[in-house]
Amino acid sequence: ATLIGIGKSNELAQISRSFKIDLIIFDIELSVAQIRNIEKITGVRIIDRTILILDIFSKHARTKEAKIQVELAQLEYQLPRLVGARTEFSRLGGGIGTRGPGEKKLEVDRRRIKQRISTLKKSIKRLEQTKRTQRKGRKNIPKIAVVGYTNAGKSSLVNALTNAKLITSDYLFSTLDSNTSILFVPPKYKMLISDTIGFLKNLPHNLIASFHATLAEVLEADVLIHIVDSTAEDLESKIITVDNVLEEIEAYETPTILVFNKIDRLFKEEKNRFKGKYPKA
Repeated sequence: ATLIGIGKSNELAQISRSFKIDLIIFDIELSVAQIRNIEKITGVRIIDRTILILDIFSKHARTKEAKIQVELAQLEYQLPRLVGARTEFSRLGGGIGTRGPGEKKLEVDRRRIKQRISTLKKSIKRLEQTKRTQRKGRKNIPKIAVVGYTNAGKSSLVNALTNAKLITSDYLFSTLDSNTSILFVPPKYKMLISDTIGFLKNLPHNLIASFHATLAEVLEADVLIHIVDSTAEDLESKIITVDNVLEEIEAYETPTILVFNKIDRLFKEEKNRFKGKYPKA
């Protein structure tokens, strides 16, 4: 199985040779067999959407918490693929009633991954407990969580409101942790505002599960600010994506303020269209 068929795979092989391509990315999750078969035909390294996202997450993980959560997501992605590869590995020697070296190595790898996953989950539980304790100490302070599609401008908004000096950049997933700052509101009020990880369309379920500790700030917020990049392509689809993730983590009923970012870059007609479609934004 190649997902795209032998004909398309051969066409990809020809294109890859013509343009000296050494990597092909599929915007979908592929099985081990599909990746292996397409690589065999094209002679080019194949990665899928999930591998790409995990690679980006790994590159941008700076804190201990983010690194633990990314590693957990990577291992939970790899584990079933080791299981799926079992038949292939077991062919590397061994007759009826015996196990070849490939199968033995596979079992060792599976056991190590399961042990590491268990260790990482325990670490995340400790982190969640620490954060829970911290939140108890500030339970009387109103909490705001800034949510939105990745690269929508969440960190920039928090910086503008609080001078928090969070890292901002024009690339995906520059924020992998929840960063909480104090927001002072004249004359004497203060609130806590948290910058959170950006959401993405078709975000792998195991990623959401692995980042549960980070998303806890969203679950415990009194109000959500859903920030939208008004200049983004497919804007309405991205709004729906964020709403779907909020529903999946059971935060959909939290009062939410929809905020359009970068409206200074819009023509008057576009602004009026947004005002008509999203009158409460």
